[in-house]
Amino acid sequence: MPRRRVLGQEVLLVLGLSVGASAIGALIRFSGVLTRPGGLNEQAATLNGSRAPDRPWLDLAWQLFGITTALVPVALVAHLLLRERAEAGGPGLRGMGFDGRRPGFDLAWGAVVAAGIGGSGLALYLGAHAAGANLTVVPESLPDVWWKMPVLVLSAIQNSVLEEVIVVGYLLRRLDQLGWTPLGALVASSLLRGTYHLYQGIGGFFGNIAMGVIFCWLYRRWGRVMPLVVAHALIDIVAFIGYALLAGRVDWLPTA
Repeated sequence: MPRRRVLGQEVLLVLGLSVGASAIGALIRFSGVLTRPGGLNEQAATLNGSRAPDRPWLDLAWQLFGITTALVPVALVAHLLLRERAEAGGPGLRGMGFDGRRPGFDLAWGAVVAAGIGGSGLALYLGAHAAGANLTVVPESLPDVWWKMPVLVLSAIQNSVLEEVIVVGYLLRRLDQLGWTPLGALVASSLLRGTYHLYQGIGGFFGNIAMGVIFCWLYRRWGRVMPLVVAHALIDIVAFIGYALLAGRVDWLPTA
């Protein structure tokens, strides 16, 4: 079987086990939201919800199970890239800069990117919500137990590793190998990111497309995915922890 066909099938399988399935689910969910009575901003999308509200230890087990299993596609990508390295001398995970070789660079630029995108993203969300184009995003609805904040941090890290390794590092490499142009790969990656965030509404869709364009451009410039992982993790940590601390205490933050 020709190599390009094998790589194409591999990409479809990896996406089908991860963000591609999430994108289809988001489309279905958004269709349901559009056909439900009431405006978008009258409905809510919960990101980190309780699995067993009255049983904290069982709830914790479910939270950790969900975080761990969500990273299995990343382990699959690592396996595929390491096998490629063994068979054909490919760069493996280091080729996408998913390593700890430049911690200072990764942390510093990750923080800069997080500050820029996080602030503009919050403004876009508040504007889209006020205009009725976005659901009320509820970053967390966990019970007030001792493991709440650590689980929210772990969830943020899981999101960042899954999305940036697969949607940026892995997908752009494979699309390059399949003969896509850099512009075509950027459009595909960014549209995919926007689509699996469509459950948040129109604002979430276009906001994440913009984030995808910036992240793809930075990845091409730096050749490293780790600063993007750091930036994404910081954005989500601030969103999750900030909501937990501010919801119901400030009047500018929408709540369900």
